[in-house]
Amino acid sequence: MTAGAKLKEIYQTRGLRAQALHDAGTKVIGYFCCFVPDEIIAAFDMLPYRIQGSQSEPIDQADAHIETMACPFARSCFNLALNGKYDFLDGFVVPHTCDTLEQLYVIWEHTTPSSLNHFLNVPHMRGAGSELFYRQELNAFIARLEAWSGKKLDTGKLREAVKLYNTRRAVLRELYDLRKSNPPLVSGAEVTEAVVAGMGIPAAEHIDLLRGFIAEIKARPVIKKVQQPRIFLWGNELDDAAFIRLVEESGADVVMDDLCSGTRFFWDDVPETEDPLDGIVTRYINTHCPRTNIPQEATREADLENRFGYIGRFVREWKADGVIFYIVRYCDTCELEGPDLREYLQAMKLPVLMIEDDYSTSTIGQLRTRVQAFLEMIA
Repeated sequence: MTAGAKLKEIYQTRGLRAQALHDAGTKVIGYFCCFVPDEIIAAFDMLPYRIQGSQSEPIDQADAHIETMACPFARSCFNLALNGKYDFLDGFVVPHTCDTLEQLYVIWEHTTPSSLNHFLNVPHMRGAGSELFYRQELNAFIARLEAWSGKKLDTGKLREAVKLYNTRRAVLRELYDLRKSNPPLVSGAEVTEAVVAGMGIPAAEHIDLLRGFIAEIKARPVIKKVQQPRIFLWGNELDDAAFIRLVEESGADVVMDDLCSGTRFFWDDVPETEDPLDGIVTRYINTHCPRTNIPQEATREADLENRFGYIGRFVREWKADGVIFYIVRYCDTCELEGPDLREYLQAMKLPVLMIEDDYSTSTIGQLRTRVQAFLEMIA
């Protein structure tokens, strides 16, 4: 089996590899969002597992515990847990990224408790005290893992974990670079599958598969085709490639993203500091996310640049022609951030399509018409 085919198989059977490792004796720690450091969990010889929902399975139990007007991604994840799909998790960690996840932590702990349940309180502000506060939270998390596992954190192992995950980040950036060409050497749907596949397997395995996949992509014959609009995606959770495939089937190339399941997850390295926790704190507290309040600049233009300048760099470097916002319904953080980001992008003369979706593949048909009309406007 080729590396690309293996990544696709892992993506399509999410959880099976983690289940096998759990059955073999490895502790598997499930977590939400981009603010829980994989490196700390891995340094305890445990497997970090990014919890995901299912856009193809109905929510048939969760609504008895959590209101239907809550984030459908969170409800879907909880529904999978209620149906036993996350029984292989030995521990469960939730960071305070949004109010829904904060509330879900209590409900999840009550209904499907693990032997380790931990709430990581992540500051919403960037400022003088934020890194100190977050470091104290990580120290509490480490102490909890030590007490639960019965072993102390080895600083050397943490340092090795930082290097390992930085290597994975570098290889993922190399994969993303293959979409800079016109036409891109790899599709956005393929890249999403490769990224999501790695969220529940050991980092070393993911690195080997990614390197093999990159080699396979580079060996492909270059196919000449009519130039298509190049699309940048922004939003929150898009861990199913169905929507990206829809955009590409409609006549566009999805070339770059700023998503919780994309670049936010891996883009920036952890600085390799003498005390590895220093670098971990710096990297994770500065994760780009709409839930974080960045200190305001003096002018409107400077403020937008300070908040979204990294997106501007992505757009220019990957030569995007338009931007699609994919926002999971009831996500207040993205709903509030979206208008300001649209203003910033429109100042760059970039057309923007804002889509609010139910985190379900059942809506694909309805979205197709809107996407096609948007692409016709760009072409």
